[in-house]
Amino acid sequence: MSDVGKEKIMRFTLPSLRVAFVLVLSVGVSEASEYASAAEAKAMLQRAAAAVEDDKKEALAMFNAGEGGFKDRDLYVFCANASDGIETAHPTHQGQVLTDLKDANGFAFGEEIMRTAKEGEISEVAYMWPRPGSEVPARKITYVTKVGDQICGVGYYSDDE
Repeated sequence: MSDVGKEKIMRFTLPSLRVAFVLVLSVGVSEASEYASAAEAKAMLQRAAAAVEDDKKEALAMFNAGEGGFKDRDLYVFCANASDGIETAHPTHQGQVLTDLKDANGFAFGEEIMRTAKEGEISEVAYMWPRPGSEVPARKITYVTKVGDQICGVGYYSDDE
């Protein structure tokens, strides 16, 4: 191919690639949500369970620090001892007793999480809890599982009533 032919292709290709790149960025940004989805919450819990199985001490440290991909927008991992409900990982209330938690309607969702979590299964517990930065309760669905001596969960906010 001659240099003139290559130059024409380059003139056509580069602007086209720029437009395509901008379109991809625009679509990606417009589809990104301020809040995480159910699928993202479940996937994070699956990764968290694998991390606990691999090295519990390191996993709990990562969860508490929000590192290793275990903090994303309004998603985070929490864990509690299966024996006594003391939270071993949580961004704001590590050391508190999970079973003491109740939602705005008085539902003892902490007790329900402890009762529902089963080894090798992912279950759901729904309750009312404020979104980060808000005081208004919203419907939150938390996926929970038991991993060894830990009960772990990741919750997301649902717009469904």
